[in-house]
Amino acid sequence: MSVLHTPAEGAVLNPFVMVDNAAGLVAFVSSLFEVAETPEAHTEMPDGKLIHSEVRLGTVNLMIVDRQDGWPSRPAFLQVWVNDVSATLKRASDHGATVVTEATPFYGETTLGRMLDPWQNLWWLYAPAPGQPDPIPNWDDEGSDTIFTTLDATLRSLR
Repeated sequence: MSVLHTPAEGAVLNPFVMVDNAAGLVAFVSSLFEVAETPEAHTEMPDGKLIHSEVRLGTVNLMIVDRQDGWPSRPAFLQVWVNDVSATLKRASDHGATVVTEATPFYGETTLGRMLDPWQNLWWLYAPAPGQPDPIPNWDDEGSDTIFTTLDATLRSLR
């Protein structure tokens, strides 16, 4: 996709999430990542449900809408770079999220953590960790590796 076709100050790909209580998710994301909803994008249906909203994280717009009657909920898998994974997980937990993976050394001199928000969106949180060595996976007889097992257990619980 050509960057020429991307709107000014936009991204080539922007995630779109459909949940119940979209306004609650907007408030959660805004508070957690200290960003504001884009006021001009806020569009409500006559019944007050959000048919469109946007929260800008860096150069990407996270679009959030309410599930309408008869529509399926469509939570997301989202990756966000943060300054401090542990602090972000703590704030997320304080706002009702479940920590899936504590801050853990990851590949490429990064730290990884994961959380599941109250709307069932699964967030990968990354932070730079210059000089941190890559982890050595601990694949024993049960396939025990924190990065994999915490994700696996959470996804299996969401059935």
